[in-house]
Amino acid sequence: MDFSSPAIEAIFDRLVERHERERTKMRALRAEGVDVNVDDYLLPVGPNVARFLHSLILSQRPQTVLELGTSYGYSTLVLADAVSQSGGRLITIEIADYKQEHARGLINEAGLSEFVEFRCGDAVEMINAEPGPFNFVLLDIWKSLSVPCLETLYPKLAAEGIIIADNIIEPESARDSARNYREAVKTYTDLQTTLIPIGSGIELSVRWPAGHSKL
Repeated sequence: MDFSSPAIEAIFDRLVERHERERTKMRALRAEGVDVNVDDYLLPVGPNVARFLHSLILSQRPQTVLELGTSYGYSTLVLADAVSQSGGRLITIEIADYKQEHARGLINEAGLSEFVEFRCGDAVEMINAEPGPFNFVLLDIWKSLSVPCLETLYPKLAAEGIIIADNIIEPESARDSARNYREAVKTYTDLQTTLIPIGSGIELSVRWPAGHSKL
């Protein structure tokens, strides 16, 4: 991944190391039968998806990127660095204020705050409050919320706009909701969509311009 500075790359490496530590800890706790509160842990898109997102933004140069699910800032950092190089802006939405404050600290440390607008609250309400259009959307929230968010953001998705939904294959516990999301996407006749088996599985959907039909 071609980050814009070694300092940003160092912050990303720190997040990767945190995830590895926490993943090991979670596995150990679960093996002991201990309940794990996943909200306390970093659950990132992972390095392969991060590279894909970063490269896609650099190549497509979207004007407005929307992230649904700031969490602790792993993907936010990746998206923010990409839009800083491509001339766009990032709007990121999260319902947990303590997670977003952590992410805000990372973005400030990285020197990317001028490219990021933070929104804290219910995702559907926050999407409704934004005028759009959105050129690129990362949908990385609880899968049960994916369909309501899709329905809300779709009217504001630009022609040739891209939606990427994470966690389509894993975790197994979210597969029913992921299937519901994939079925919902297919009801939009101007969305071309495909499952890409990288990371935990992503669904990539592209909106065709008016007058064009799906391939």
